[in-house]
Amino acid sequence: MNSIKRDLSIFDKFNFERQPVAVKYMLKKPEGIARLKKPIAFCEMLREAQAGSPFYAGKEDFECVGPFLLGMVEPGALFESGQVGARLGVFEEPRTNGRLYQYVPMLHKNTVNYAAFSPLDKLTFNPDVLVVSANSNQAEIILRAASYVTGKMWHSKLTAVMGCSWIFIHPYVSGELNYHVTNLVHGMRGRQVLPDGVFVISIPFNLLAEITENLRHIEWVLPEFTNDRDTNARHFVELIQTLEKESQDA
Repeated sequence: MNSIKRDLSIFDKFNFERQPVAVKYMLKKPEGIARLKKPIAFCEMLREAQAGSPFYAGKEDFECVGPFLLGMVEPGALFESGQVGARLGVFEEPRTNGRLYQYVPMLHKNTVNYAAFSPLDKLTFNPDVLVVSANSNQAEIILRAASYVTGKMWHSKLTAVMGCSWIFIHPYVSGELNYHVTNLVHGMRGRQVLPDGVFVISIPFNLLAEITENLRHIEWVLPEFTNDRDTNARHFVELIQTLEKESQDA
């Protein structure tokens, strides 16, 4: 197993209810990984991988918009014109749905033929994106680790449809962490991919080393999270007084 797998072992400490899922995009068919046994939607591949075994998918294995988001095929006119989302009742009219195709992330045509998925505990490849399903306490730790050294803002980007693009593709092409809370996206909610209120955090490959290193150094549960409200308020006032005195003495 390569070094990145050892680096990612810090995520085992969270004891997630559902395994983090690694995703990799490939031009050539992967070796040593079985093909998905039945066609499902792109978003459902997250749940499928969490169930236990690595797999890969080609364009014939997607039921939904996955193939054109991955650049495997051209988008169909019914989708790009906005007919589908309007007919489903997600948007007022086709032009509203059609607007999404101006900015929803997609991979360039013919750059990907296969997508591999693996639960973290069975990972055999360096992931392009690591997708974590977390509760709010776990999400706070991961997001704090993401900004611990840089101070960068957290950004959540999502649309009412094609949520799979923001989970799997946006972090890969932008290099930015993305997150959202489940059941905001039409298809994912309809297909019951995850229960209500789960944080889905997507970490691109370029941030994995930094975040895992920060997870090893930060204090996961800060004192303010376990103290009562009055104790925290008193400590905050005392901290400000101490800092003011230190600045005056400097």
